[in-house]
Amino acid sequence: MATIQDVFIVSAVRTPIASFRGSFKTLSSVELGAVAAKEAIKKAGISPKDVDETITGSVLTANCGQNVSRQIALKCGIPEESNAFTVNK
Repeated sequence: MATIQDVFIVSAVRTPIASFRGSFKTLSSVELGAVAAKEAIKKAGISPKDVDETITGSVLTANCGQNVSRQIALKCGIPEESNAFTVNK
């Protein structure tokens, strides 16, 4: 049976806020998310290899492919065997 392990949030950042179809319209959700995730990893002073799970929230994920969080994690060098899930709200 699995045991509960300690969970740590070591850093958090967000993407910039802009108008819909505004200055960031050429960037996909994955590209923007990867910029934010790389900064969170940098601010935490850890290696992407130390990340066990990635949770990403997104509002507009149409035409981005499946599991935006997984795509972001892979762009950041987070191991393929780590967990990743996307929350859509």
